[in-house]
Amino acid sequence: MNIAFVASDAVPADTTDHSDAAAQHAHLYAVARELGREHRVTIYTRLDSPGRRPKTRIAHGVTVEHLPAGPAEKLPEDGVLSHLSDFTAELHRRLDDDRPDVIHAHSWAGALAALVGTEGMRVPVAQTLPRLRPDGARNHPDRRLDPARIRLARAIGRRADAVIAGCVDQEHELIRLGVPRNSIAVVPCGIDVERFRRHGPAAARGKRPRLLHIGPLSPDFGAYTAVRALEGVTDAELVIAGGPDQIEADPDAHRLMLLAKETGVEDRVTFLGRVSATIVPKLIHSADVVLSLPSEATAGVVALEAMACGVPVIASAVGAHLDSVLDGVTGLLVPPANPARTARLARELLSDPTRRAALGFAGADRVRSRYSYQRVSHELLRVYEEAMAGVR
Repeated sequence: MNIAFVASDAVPADTTDHSDAAAQHAHLYAVARELGREHRVTIYTRLDSPGRRPKTRIAHGVTVEHLPAGPAEKLPEDGVLSHLSDFTAELHRRLDDDRPDVIHAHSWAGALAALVGTEGMRVPVAQTLPRLRPDGARNHPDRRLDPARIRLARAIGRRADAVIAGCVDQEHELIRLGVPRNSIAVVPCGIDVERFRRHGPAAARGKRPRLLHIGPLSPDFGAYTAVRALEGVTDAELVIAGGPDQIEADPDAHRLMLLAKETGVEDRVTFLGRVSATIVPKLIHSADVVLSLPSEATAGVVALEAMACGVPVIASAVGAHLDSVLDGVTGLLVPPANPARTARLARELLSDPTRRAALGFAGADRVRSRYSYQRVSHELLRVYEEAMAGVR
């Protein structure tokens, strides 16, 4: 199969950003590599740096082509949309020269370019829609969905041959927007189950029980809840990985440090700042419990990585966590922004090594069977094949 991925921004395959958006970008490249084992995959993306080569082979069967559209620099999504006509015209030219069997579009600009650029070609378009809700909007009524994005998502969803949701929660959101139910397929974000596995080296640690939080430091991603919860887990330490390289100058880190001081836990909180992807498995193996407490979880990758390593996870009961974390079986779910409940669950787990082991075994089995890149790629192929059958 000749598969075209269309993404408006050029994203490196490896990243030290542990947000859901970064995880989904890394997921795109990982799935492309997996598909490239047996199929031909071309990733079309906007040229965002004058130093990039126009065409690069990144793995067996996988090529990245950078399309000139606007200035050769990184742009926010709105900036990319202002150069959409150039991106679409260049994409159409490339697709006309090398017509794919199916297109899988990512990002708003990627979706619009794919749909407009393939008019008259009879090439099916599958679309992974970006998140509609701003960070924290579920818990802040004044931060509602952008009406323009609602209209855009509805239009894209109705025109695409297949719409891919990352979790059941997103599927329900798309249905409420008017996207036809029969065109939506739920295909989760996957992880590398060879890098994240039950047995592996662990980072150094002391004698205290260790709680671990991985991710951005802004309030919507759960680090504040983790620090507040630590007040109720008196004998444990909390390691927070994420944020910028120079964490001392970061406003979110500064506020978290003040919160730790105000709650009397500053001597038990360690801020690591940005950590490389190679360090994450070692950090997870060093923890007794991993906390993944965002107010939104489009991908829920941190919880998946912890489960894959056999480390029990306490996760917020939102988004992708509702699919991956079977409460009481593969981990524990907690309402978002609930430090008291989080502390109680952490105390229970830290005092019960047998239960931690049981959750760890079940979590690892679930991730390997459901969330490996190989499994996710096979599910995407089924979506592509159904989309192709629908346009014949």
